[in-house]
Amino acid sequence: MKKNYLLILLCILVSIFAWTIENQNIVEQFLMFSGDNFFEGKVWTSITALFVHGDPAHLIGNMFFLYVFGNTLEDVVGAKKTMAVFFFGGISSFLLSLLFYRPDVLMIGASAAIFTLTAVVMLTKPLKFSMLFMLPVGLVAIIYFIYNVIAVYYGVGGNVAYASHIIGFILGIPFGMALSPKWARNLLITMALLILYVAVTLALSTFFSFTLPSPF
Repeated sequence: MKKNYLLILLCILVSIFAWTIENQNIVEQFLMFSGDNFFEGKVWTSITALFVHGDPAHLIGNMFFLYVFGNTLEDVVGAKKTMAVFFFGGISSFLLSLLFYRPDVLMIGASAAIFTLTAVVMLTKPLKFSMLFMLPVGLVAIIYFIYNVIAVYYGVGGNVAYASHIIGFILGIPFGMALSPKWARNLLITMALLILYVAVTLALSTFFSFTLPSPF
């Protein structure tokens, strides 16, 4: 059994525990990451927070990505290196996020760690086709990275830590370069996929804008 499934199981179990426990102060103080918690000595929260998710939609969305990218990377580089990438990316992203968020802001979820995985997969196995996303995984990785960059640039609000996602992705780049002797070629492949994707999308949108009848 893939070790990545253990990460998925932990995310599910810890999240359910966090949702159902009556005293939510315990979750906030001992499971969630924040600058306040970390500097009070609760350094373990940089790990436990990776497995806590805010609601079922947050959990399900992350688990789709973790399933696709975690399994893909584990197939390529093995379980130990995949686990190392996941935990390094997640913990480091939380710590570096303190530069962008107030110390009282609570941070949870595996998103940043998963973004680290996506960057490594992009540089190691970009053409692997995902039936869940119906796209090559390298293309999925770069699209979601660009989406988060745009969200930060335009100051999109809400409870999503877009800056942490970007940090996680950037942290994955040196791992991908180290784990793939063909990382430069794979990056070019990803860029070519992105250009093709944009071109096809624009062509289809233009075609349908001309062919659809006007409602007026």
